[in-house]
Amino acid sequence: MKIIPSLLGTCVFALSALLVSPARDAEAESPRMIGRVETLQPELEKFFAPDAKMEVLAGGFTWTEGPLWVPSGSQVDGCQSDAGCLLFSDIPRNTIFRWTPGQGIDTFLTPSGYTGVSYYGAEPGSNGLALDPSGRLTMCEHGDRRLSVLTSGGGKKTLVDRFEGKRLNSPNDLVFDRAGNVYFTDPPYGLPRREKDDRRELDFCGVYRLSTDGELSLLTTEMVRPNGIGISPDQETLYIAQSDGQRPVVVAFPIQADGKLGPLRELANAKRFMSDMPGAFDGMAVHSSGTLFCSGPGGIYVITPEGELLGRMITGGRVSNCTFDQDEKWLYITADKELCRIKME
Repeated sequence: MKIIPSLLGTCVFALSALLVSPARDAEAESPRMIGRVETLQPELEKFFAPDAKMEVLAGGFTWTEGPLWVPSGSQVDGCQSDAGCLLFSDIPRNTIFRWTPGQGIDTFLTPSGYTGVSYYGAEPGSNGLALDPSGRLTMCEHGDRRLSVLTSGGGKKTLVDRFEGKRLNSPNDLVFDRAGNVYFTDPPYGLPRREKDDRRELDFCGVYRLSTDGELSLLTTEMVRPNGIGISPDQETLYIAQSDGQRPVVVAFPIQADGKLGPLRELANAKRFMSDMPGAFDGMAVHSSGTLFCSGPGGIYVITPEGELLGRMITGGRVSNCTFDQDEKWLYITADKELCRIKME
């Protein structure tokens, strides 16, 4: 009779270990190479070799997002490697993972975006990640519906969770300007029932600016599904990707002297690619040249500030986001259940 509880406990422990087992680290194996470059303009070869492929660094995740390169000498606890490290969110698993060159994958922070005790939908975790000008890790949190910063003591501090007294939807992505102001998008993707969720308090999806003095300004409600966000190297243009199936676009707004936005200008529309490839425009990274690298249907889309599509890095699957390392030698890509990278020219 005593054997049965012991055996049951062993089985439960084994099942628990299976459910929370770390994602497979591909670095210890021969790397798997995927994808292909589609060159539409010769300028693309400034960034990718024509025969370049993506290296799969790790897999076995649920839905990866928010990649952030943390350089060597960082102030982020746990990321002091001489080689730097990459942090990224697995939103359904409510976890931030860390990939370190030569060491591979481990868990960096869990829970990452929802600290409640009851079930909170399919996407409760953190999404976009960024470093503030002081080098602190700043997070968009779906479940807790806020922007937060990781403090030196290991705790979290809320930067903002309300607009005019009403809870934000579910902050998605963010970018800091050089002065320390943070711009972020707020679609409903992190709410359990999205736009139909009873907990939703705002009837729009906004793009906001949180200034260094703590003032939150609503910049625009023109985007029905604002998602990825970036800023030009000269700090004069704000880029936003919209993941709306009816109007999947990347747009540019001039940033005025008072921090407000000028008229919207459409740079790219992914509608014609969506019949052949899964996904829509999502996250983005802005190269020091000003060129945009946007996740879109089936891969990464390379777009000039004028809106010319130079080409694509095609995976054929869903791609959520991307980021460069500090020297722009590698482009790191969160591609559905995998973490990948591609060598830059």
